Amino acid sequence: MQIVFGVEGERDLSEHRLEHLTGHRGSRPVRVGNAAWRQKQLDVLGHVLDSAWVIREQLGTPDAFTARFLCQLADRAAAQWREPDSSIWEGREGERHYVVSKVGCWVALDRAVRLADRLGAGERRHRWAAERHELRRTVLREGYEERRGIFTGAFGSGHLDAGVLLLALLGFVDADDPRMTRTIAVLEGELADGGLIRRWTGARDGAFLTASFWLAECHARAGRLARAHEVFDQAAGAANDLGLLAEEVDPATGEPLGNFPQAISHVGLVNAALARRRSRTPRRGSRRSWVRSTSG
Repeated sequence: MQIVFGVEGERDLSEHRLEHLTGHRGSRPVRVGNAAWRQKQLDVLGHVLDSAWVIREQLGTPDAFTARFLCQLADRAAAQWREPDSSIWEGREGERHYVVSKVGCWVALDRAVRLADRLGAGERRHRWAAERHELRRTVLREGYEERRGIFTGAFGSGHLDAGVLLLALLGFVDADDPRMTRTIAVLEGELADGGLIRRWTGARDGAFLTASFWLAECHARAGRLARAHEVFDQAAGAANDLGLLAEEVDPATGEPLGNFPQAISHVGLVNAALARRRSRTPRRGSRRSWVRSTSG
């Protein structure tokens, strides 16, 4: 499943360098195209099915084409979750068994199980649920480091990855689960400068603003409102005078880095703001106002 397209729907984004250009402030190489169009990023299966779950009431009973398409994505997650991929950060060092990609497949299966009746796929529910259960067991065994008590970036690796914050935001574990609490503490200690967090161990770029908003949302969901406010305010403070956010920010200078403006940074801001508001106004009879995962 292709994960990126050109602005006019182009599928072939073959990449080449423009060697005659120095780039902004000497940021070579200047590239045209995007090699990620050929990458396998299994998490995208979860993004699509999670979107279908979120808009399920507006979606109603999907037409035959849409139902077939969503079922195919769930089947692909069931068949491919054991495979390595390039994951959300589009690294060029080769495929690995990234935790966040496995959890993306878990999300695909989890939402497919919940949507099975709407999709006319009741007969597939049991198989999807069985794969979901096995996938979860595998992540908790292979993607969790007992010694430090944290979720790592990839199976068999001690490297940290801010992407594992999504485990709490997608319902894989609760934000106040002790394993997640410890993971967040270590991420903040080793990857963050205040509320601004880099993407992974050894990253030489700036703090990634979307991940910083994920961090704020995790704190809000866990009821740590004071810390959620601190992280949110620091990340939101990276906006320019028009309120626009870049992809990254230099923690030392506050200078925007990377793509600008970056839509996903604004999506992170909105979600974190909603989580803060919901944490202040819990529903009657519930500790929180968001749906907690009931799947195993």
